[in-house]
Amino acid sequence: MTFFERLYQRINEINSILCVGLDPHPNDLPTPTASAAKEFCLHLIEVTSHVAAAYKPNSAFFEAYGAAGIDVLQQIIANIPRGIPVILDAKRGDIASSSEAYASAAFETLGAHAITINPYLGRDSIEPFLADPERGVFLLCKTSNPGAADVQDLLLDELHPNTGGGGEYYLYEKVARLAQDWNTRGNLGLVVGATHPEALKRVRLIAPDIWILVPGVGVQGGDLHAALQAGLRSDGMGLLIPVSRGISRANDEGLAAEEICQRINEERNRIVRKNGDNGPKIEQYKFSATFVQLADGLLETGCVKFGQFTLKSGLISPIYVDLRQLVSFPKLLNQVAQAYLPILAGLSFDRLAGLPYAALPIATAISLICNKPLIYPRKEVKTYGTKAEIEGDYHKGERIAIIDDLATTGSSKFEAIDKLTSEGLMVEDVVVLIDRQSGADTALSDAGYKLHSVTTLTKLLDYYEMSGKVPTHHIEEARQFITKNK
Repeated sequence: MTFFERLYQRINEINSILCVGLDPHPNDLPTPTASAAKEFCLHLIEVTSHVAAAYKPNSAFFEAYGAAGIDVLQQIIANIPRGIPVILDAKRGDIASSSEAYASAAFETLGAHAITINPYLGRDSIEPFLADPERGVFLLCKTSNPGAADVQDLLLDELHPNTGGGGEYYLYEKVARLAQDWNTRGNLGLVVGATHPEALKRVRLIAPDIWILVPGVGVQGGDLHAALQAGLRSDGMGLLIPVSRGISRANDEGLAAEEICQRINEERNRIVRKNGDNGPKIEQYKFSATFVQLADGLLETGCVKFGQFTLKSGLISPIYVDLRQLVSFPKLLNQVAQAYLPILAGLSFDRLAGLPYAALPIATAISLICNKPLIYPRKEVKTYGTKAEIEGDYHKGERIAIIDDLATTGSSKFEAIDKLTSEGLMVEDVVVLIDRQSGADTALSDAGYKLHSVTTLTKLLDYYEMSGKVPTHHIEEARQFITKNK
């Protein structure tokens, strides 16, 4: 049984995701001694074991008493009722034999079932802790302290080695992505502070299934509802909420633990009921950090809007996508262009053809990034000069990949294809950012062309609802419109 299987079993047994912190602050003890710390923790265990999904002793408060403190920590862990997982909050991080020694100390000597680890030294530094699937690791990702942003919010810009694609994302998002790759034995989780609900939301989208330890509720000011809303999986699991001083400093510690557990469960139930069977399932899409940035950028810049809009077809739509706005947001334009590259890397073509007007800036950005020549069919034929229908240099027989912003019915694509093929150019592939799912894929396929889309309107809607970016009623109206007009 892996650590998280053990944790899941315990949570199901008592219907609680409360993790009780064992932090014997010297100020909370009658005398600052190892024996007083022991009595403090044993009392907490006795009055909270019926609602504790796990216990989390902080090794610092025991190490402060030297050898006697380590001995007391070992005794405390041994006295925790069998079946309750113990997470040693030690935040270790070292390499090679040192890391192996830390793992042995935590799991063999002290008897902990899991440990918190600093990922700064890379995969080899945490591998000794992950070696046994029965032992768990919680990797520091986005911590709850105010200074977390100093390092964890640094922006990275990583390029794909083959396509050159990529995009900016935060360092803590990189840690979440690495955790996905490193979790080969199913015993790796993350630490994300409740004081950063937006970060928690982003991490959950990057790592849909992973368990997350969420400190910071209570004294540190983290909001319980926001944390649960942002981080719960669709099954109501996936989070562990540690509380220390909110319990240990209460007049009645057992009652305080029960009340906190009840509050957590009420919020969990409310969120799960709200999502219900119609809510987006986190497992349905594994949203990448690049997708999250792109979707957020489109919404924030007004490229995606909700309301009542009359489309070119005359239909009244509750959602409107206007990518002509991209010209005013160069950073987002670059992200959009980068998003096309993985698709284009799998196609065979000699030139790009951007369709006026919204797709021309996008196609230009793509051309600059991947160094592919660009042409474009004019919307209105010139009545002077060369009277060209297609601008740019090209040669008959060349293969063309069409770049457009959206796909709706496909009519504008056929107009462009006719102009290109009449000049002896070959067209097989049409690549768009968003497929509105209104029949373009079928229409193009029936005519012998392939539609490729970076994303679909449905996927964007699922993300906006899951992340809480857009009110549910707007999402439902847009979904109904898509279904009706497919």
